[in-house]
Amino acid sequence: MSEKKKIIIGLVGESGSGKDTVADYLSEKYGAILMRFADPLRETLSLYVENFSREDLQWFSFALRNRFGNKVLSETLRKRIDTVHEGIVFINGMRVLEDYDFVKSFSNSYVLYVTLDQKSRWERIYDRGEKADDAVSFEKFQEMERAEIEVSIPKIGAKADFRIENTGTREELFAKVDEIIHKLQEA
Repeated sequence: MSEKKKIIIGLVGESGSGKDTVADYLSEKYGAILMRFADPLRETLSLYVENFSREDLQWFSFALRNRFGNKVLSETLRKRIDTVHEGIVFINGMRVLEDYDFVKSFSNSYVLYVTLDQKSRWERIYDRGEKADDAVSFEKFQEMERAEIEVSIPKIGAKADFRIENTGTREELFAKVDEIIHKLQEA
């Protein structure tokens, strides 16, 4: 970056849309500091369960938010973000409207929505098999996407500053990301 400023980018997208691919790319090419709303959830669950599922993460997120409010995960991230003074901070995994408000509470912040049709996303997830519940039927996948913690994703996406339809190759995805980052760096 020519100017040493902090840029906050919140990433929203449905499961299998390419969020992690974008996050990895930003880390490798731009040295972005990656954070996830789910990081505290994963850290805590890994203390108790060796192989947890997407459903486990959804349940735990819902339980925490239900008990302590929808800001509980974002306030944990705020403490981490406040220690960064320059560069790109990339926050992956926005799930509720309060996450959008949280990202936009920072100066120089933007929201990026990465999306893809449901059938293609299910095929990607099924094929990669990263989590214990990745190899589910399409019907089960559709049911999982109706979970309370997933239904706000398109609403957040509608408010995003940038939208990427991830229908092409990885190279095409990266070119779209590069275009956005260059716009932000020039702003």
